[in-house]
Amino acid sequence: MTWTETLRTGWAAIRSHGLRSSLTVLGILIGIAAVILTVGLGLGTQKDVSAQISALGSNLLIVTPGSSTSTDGLRGGFGSAATLTRSDADALASEVAAPDVAGVAPEKQTSLSLEANDTNWTTTVTGTTESWLDVRSRSLASGEFLTADDDAERAAVVVLGSQTATELFGRTNIVGQTVTMSGTDFTVVGVLAEQGASGDANLDDLAVVPLSTMAESLVGGWQRSSLSTIYVQAASADQLSAASQEVTTILLNLHGATSSDAADFTVASQDSLVSTATAVYRTLTVLLTGIAALSLLVGGIGVMNIMLVSVTERTREIGLRKALGAPPWAIRRQFLVEASVLGLGGGVLGAALGIAGATWLPDVLDTSVVVSGAAVAGSVAIAVGIGLVFGVYPATRAARLAPIDALRAQ
Repeated sequence: MTWTETLRTGWAAIRSHGLRSSLTVLGILIGIAAVILTVGLGLGTQKDVSAQISALGSNLLIVTPGSSTSTDGLRGGFGSAATLTRSDADALASEVAAPDVAGVAPEKQTSLSLEANDTNWTTTVTGTTESWLDVRSRSLASGEFLTADDDAERAAVVVLGSQTATELFGRTNIVGQTVTMSGTDFTVVGVLAEQGASGDANLDDLAVVPLSTMAESLVGGWQRSSLSTIYVQAASADQLSAASQEVTTILLNLHGATSSDAADFTVASQDSLVSTATAVYRTLTVLLTGIAALSLLVGGIGVMNIMLVSVTERTREIGLRKALGAPPWAIRRQFLVEASVLGLGGGVLGAALGIAGATWLPDVLDTSVVVSGAAVAGSVAIAVGIGLVFGVYPATRAARLAPIDALRAQ
């Protein structure tokens, strides 16, 4: 029997039991689609996390304060202490001490209510310097950013995020308007271009003021000179590691610490954040993919079941073929082809369903789904493999039937 005849006969056998074959294909289809979508969600989440971290700025190091301890002995988390100051940021900006550092942007943040006309809006107010715009990779939609003179003169000027501007004025073309914070009137000199979100933070909902103005007019108190974060931009991606070492060394010397273990600050890089997040989501993807793959096992069992039923129903046909001289390998090949066709049908339809789901799910889940060509091709190959593996036993059983016994079967 030629391959063409084998394929034609196998397809005829599958069509003769259309409903049963369809249900078997459905089991494989669901498993393949689940695997493709699970891998796609994992890759899409990794892509979104990387993009969110990259939105913080390019070649970035993030310096945060250490932990604090209350008088009752209660220890706060990292970032709760007031161990970073503006003098630290100025030292990191030194070209002599830190030649691999391209820019430094100190930040002091607090949450305040802004008022404009008869409207108010509570947002994050960030005190910083003129370098913030470049270090954080932000741009302006209108107006201008803070200047060195604004910081030196403790000017009452503010740059608003696009959402903050919309909440207060209903529009973003508001340069020259006035907003009030903590009883002080601030003139809007610029509006930031839209940036989107990073994790749970809305990068378009903020107000940026000079760092000196923040310390003297909006915060005050004994913590007025402390910083929430220092963003350090390396000269290039290749210099990020060197810049990290320079930042750590400078701050250890300034804070009188003898080693990184005794430091009252933390230096993190984008690479470490991306690597950590990617490792977490990769593990989660592998776990979910393994769970989805169990449905493929169920589909494979379905293939074996239908092929065993087919062998039982076609016992006389098998006996007749063997009596007419068909060798065992031809009978075995016949049933393996039928099982492979079922697996291939489930694989192709499952891949199509998975790709269709990948175009629809992002609108529902508000997350990216990346369709991996390797995952699609691998899933189809696995589906065919499942058909072959789970079809071996029924095919072997059919090939071993004795012609005389098969012909006697009712």
